[in-house]
Amino acid sequence: MQIAEMETKVKDLNTEGEKVQQELTPDQRALLVGAHKLVANKSFGWSRLFSDLEQVLPANVSASRISVENIFKDGDRVKAELDFAVLSRDYQGVAQMIDNMNNSGVFRAELRGQDRQETDRLTYSEFTLHLIYTPYYAVPAANTTDLAQGGN
Repeated sequence: MQIAEMETKVKDLNTEGEKVQQELTPDQRALLVGAHKLVANKSFGWSRLFSDLEQVLPANVSASRISVENIFKDGDRVKAELDFAVLSRDYQGVAQMIDNMNNSGVFRAELRGQDRQETDRLTYSEFTLHLIYTPYYAVPAANTTDLAQGGN
């Protein structure tokens, strides 16, 4: 009986929330979306991103540009869509980097383009990628101890 009451209450609250959403002006909706993005931006760790990138970049590939398209929450996880560019003299290093990224569980990488560059001394390419970045979050120290002792 208590579960049925709770389900009814949840349904009523959802209906009420939909009514409130419908009453918002376009400016209020835009402000709400902006507020949600601001919260997502504040919870995003840039130093963590750079550390994670360092783990997957081979020695013969250098990052040249990072541009953020979007930061969003997917459930309780913060994710980022990034335009990412790297410089390399050969494609094999970039292919290895893409494999490293896609096997890391942190990045989902998709090659978008290649722009060959030539100077008097060097020939290299700038490769552009679209990345979805989902950082891992560390387990709190108290839980780590419990797990080490066989607890839950």
